[in-house]
Amino acid sequence: MEVLEGIQPESFHFESGIMVDEAVDEEPLDMADVPAIPPLQIVMLIVGTRGDVQPFVAIGKRLQEYGHRVRLATHANFKDFVLSTGLEFFPLGGDAKVLADYMVKNKGFFPSGPSEIHTQRNHLKDIIFSLLPACQDVDPESKIPFKADAIIANPPAYGHTQVAEALRLPLHIFFTMPWTPTSDFPHPLAHVKHPIGYRLQEEEAETETNILSQWTLQHSTGFALWVYMESSSSSQTKSSDPCWQNILQQKQRVLWFDESVHHFKCYFPDCQCLALYWNWGPKIDVVGFCFLDLASNYEPPSSLVEWLEAGERPIYIGFGSLPVEQPQEMTRIIVEALEITGRRGIINKGWGGLGSLAEPKEFVYVLDNCPHDWLFPRCMAVVHHGGAGTTSAGLKAACPTTIVPIFGDQLFWGERVHARGLGPPPIPIAQFSLENLIDAINFMLDPKVKERAVELAKAMESEDGVGGAVNAFHKHFHQSKTLAKTGFSLSKRGFSVRRLLHLSKEN
Repeated sequence: MEVLEGIQPESFHFESGIMVDEAVDEEPLDMADVPAIPPLQIVMLIVGTRGDVQPFVAIGKRLQEYGHRVRLATHANFKDFVLSTGLEFFPLGGDAKVLADYMVKNKGFFPSGPSEIHTQRNHLKDIIFSLLPACQDVDPESKIPFKADAIIANPPAYGHTQVAEALRLPLHIFFTMPWTPTSDFPHPLAHVKHPIGYRLQEEEAETETNILSQWTLQHSTGFALWVYMESSSSSQTKSSDPCWQNILQQKQRVLWFDESVHHFKCYFPDCQCLALYWNWGPKIDVVGFCFLDLASNYEPPSSLVEWLEAGERPIYIGFGSLPVEQPQEMTRIIVEALEITGRRGIINKGWGGLGSLAEPKEFVYVLDNCPHDWLFPRCMAVVHHGGAGTTSAGLKAACPTTIVPIFGDQLFWGERVHARGLGPPPIPIAQFSLENLIDAINFMLDPKVKERAVELAKAMESEDGVGGAVNAFHKHFHQSKTLAKTGFSLSKRGFSVRRLLHLSKEN
């Protein structure tokens, strides 16, 4: 497998431009001009796996340092984790393991067959109908009253817009990947491939494909959510709660993507890996990944420390909180690839159940759980599913990276890693074979790849994603509060594909 020549880490461009219907004549706010913000009660509505929740824990802890009270509302699977960090916890509907199983089985959001529709409908219903209590109900254990002054949500917290409108609360959308239409690249969930070195080699953007991928995915998903909401809302139709009546009246509007509502967005992808320019306005901030420090308080098992010290740095292989369909076969492939290439490896069991060995191997260590920010700096390379958090952690540790995407944005990050010369082309889970893994390991061991990884890690040292995310919230809070109190002033023009493709004379 050939290693790309001439690809150097590039600085990330933070300039703003035109995005959909954002007010392009607005000047970006400077933090020095932001009025003082009193202590707030902030609810974070977060749906997803551990990788989705963890960055918001980091943001929540930083918000606490400013005197805010932070409630992180997410799945019950993560209750102990959230409480251990000092944040308040409130249970959202849905089971993270069920969600992960569904996404792996169906390769994304949409059901692959009639039998999956019922599962998805119930999952969405449980999430949607838990959002309002998360914003205003007492703590389920301490019984301490809570009434949110602001909402921070990720896009999969379906119904966040409706709840924010019903309660007239400021809404801030934060996410680990770009979620706003742009001509520079397709939607990360659209799986539209680009040639190696796309944009890094000044290639002309496929504007129409990129914009249409954003529009098609966002609105088809929104329509599906509307169908689920329509079929699931009967149990709430007789509710006398005026907030629920407001929400039910708004269910015909897209739950996931509604650019007609003026809220503010903050994205925290790994900016240095993305290395793209985008044309978004001042209501959107891109800050770099939000890392949570877990290494400082981690006490590794003595067996792990002794194994690490007994030989060269290992290759990490793991898929985190995602299940895999054939864990024993994948384990066999991993062990054989390590043996053939003469490398040591750490296999993370995760939720997928990897690492069941017929007999112990000296060159393999099977791990239950370990913070990435402690482990990855002790590894020579990493192989994983390609979640935004795991990808960023590996690159921050200067690890050449192989991504084995299963669903979602993982293929997008795999292509970005390869485009930067930091790893081989992504290996889709269905193509995970002994030959492909051996090729990937050999690619990562090339000294040129390691040099690029070290350079990018140095560039990432200047990023403070957590600080940037908190600043973005503070910067936009007063304006978002005003918009919320006036009913989220709806856009007059809405979303226009023709305008985005420059096929219209609209301004």
